[in-house]
Amino acid sequence: MSDVLKVPTMAEFMAQGKLPEVLFWVGCAGSFDDRAKKITKAFVKLLHKAEVDFAVLGTEESCTGDPAKRAGNEFLFQMQAVTNIEVLNAYHVKKIVTTCPHCFNTLKNEYPSLGGDYQVMHHTQFLKSLLDEGRLTIEGGKFKGKRITFHDPCYLGRANDVYEAPRDLIKKLDAELVEMKNCRKKGLCCGAGGAQMFKDAEPGNKEINIERTEQAMETKPQIIAAGCPFCNTMMTDGIKNKAEGQIEVMDVAELIANAKDL
Repeated sequence: MSDVLKVPTMAEFMAQGKLPEVLFWVGCAGSFDDRAKKITKAFVKLLHKAEVDFAVLGTEESCTGDPAKRAGNEFLFQMQAVTNIEVLNAYHVKKIVTTCPHCFNTLKNEYPSLGGDYQVMHHTQFLKSLLDEGRLTIEGGKFKGKRITFHDPCYLGRANDVYEAPRDLIKKLDAELVEMKNCRKKGLCCGAGGAQMFKDAEPGNKEINIERTEQAMETKPQIIAAGCPFCNTMMTDGIKNKAEGQIEVMDVAELIANAKDL
């Protein structure tokens, strides 16, 4: 596949009088953060491979309002949410998939009360559904036999009870999935949620992402798998602090897309 990825917009679909199967909500991190852009590209490659009819909002997409709400600014959150809902409803959006658990949680659980009712899926759930339907095949490739531990994002796991989809995908890579002592319902936050990503650390003996990274390192992994761009950043920073160059931090979508050259 060439390096040029075609990503159609909802406006382009609407101009043709068509609706896509799913709207890919990219999110702020996936749009602007250089590391998270790689996750976005990996997921788009998989959507193309599975021949999914998808579109993005492009410049019409704005922040879901999650950081504002978690930081206590309910007024700003509602302003951002209502603006997005007006755009989504104007395009008759029914199904949304996103690579960010923060966007996933907000769109799924907090938009309905403001008039935004959609079927919202995390990208690991959507990829699992494509796998189950036979539209996507996953091969171990370069990750076969690798020791991989999965870090549960708070807004995917404890907030929405999605634990198995990302693990099922990792197992399909013929990798050795090793669990941290704090996993699933007992998962430990990476330290970025609740808008903590955007503020200085408070006084204490240890950063929470360092604690989580140490838990991951106890499993002696070759790769730490994540399902959230925030978690990816925090775990990557932890690895830089503790074991730079020894352990990779990769999103589940990146693992699947990079197992074999698409």
